[in-house]
Amino acid sequence: MEILLQLVFSGIALGMIYAVIAFGYQLTFATSGTLNFGQGEALMLGALVGLSLAGSIHGGPYLNYWLAIPIVIAFGALQGALVEWIGVRPAIRQKSEFGWIMSTIALAIIFKNVAENIWGKEDMPFPSPLDSTPLQVLGANVQPMQLAVVAGALAIMLAVELFNRKSIYGKAVVATANDRDAAGLMGIDTGRVITFSYALSSATAAFAGVLVAPITLTGATMGASLGLKAFAVAIIGGLTSGLGAIVGGLIMGIAETAAGYYISTGYKDVPGLLLLLLVLAVKPSGLFGKAAIKKV
Repeated sequence: MEILLQLVFSGIALGMIYAVIAFGYQLTFATSGTLNFGQGEALMLGALVGLSLAGSIHGGPYLNYWLAIPIVIAFGALQGALVEWIGVRPAIRQKSEFGWIMSTIALAIIFKNVAENIWGKEDMPFPSPLDSTPLQVLGANVQPMQLAVVAGALAIMLAVELFNRKSIYGKAVVATANDRDAAGLMGIDTGRVITFSYALSSATAAFAGVLVAPITLTGATMGASLGLKAFAVAIIGGLTSGLGAIVGGLIMGIAETAAGYYISTGYKDVPGLLLLLLVLAVKPSGLFGKAAIKKV
């Protein structure tokens, strides 16, 4: 029982990282109908920038871990805005159905190559800002950083939701998500809103990167797998549901850790991806998603 609880706690921490990245996919899809397939690289860059600021590489540390987080978030926002400006805006302007897909993938590869040249190809440890002594929760050992990951992931998603509901600019984001053409007729600069949604999406991914870095290794290849699995989480939960991102992330994270222990680490990705295939076959809009109705 203790082992199962240990796996569940580890799966929850991993699943919340997936949920934050999936939440970023939802932000861009809602406002523009597009996705940034470089979300994983935004996470990777956030982790590596955080390592440069708070770690012992490049002559550091320069900042305390907690003080580095706002800089990492700002860096992620700028990177996301750059992706929208270079890769997505031209495709939307030309009404290209697949241009943004190839552009965001190409930019992801470029960011990965840049990271390899700056930080190298080897994975590096990220110093934990919290004590490594595990806490006893219901008989299972839980790392303090795992609790910080869960709390941080929930906090960033709640902050974005409150921003969208309470602020004027957030309401412009919601209006654009509901009907981009109608929002434009009401005087909302939908192009700027889409840029903002990309900036916010990559900022949340960069924050997820600096959160997960202390409990895993940090390197230029860390983002590809996390980004792909988070995309599966977004599909499982539904691209229109924040709750779906959380539930899908928890399912994926717990399934991975349990399968890795009880079956084999070589099969840890299988259960979650099988669930993805099942959801696509039974409910393509996701567990909590709403089916889109197109007017013709």
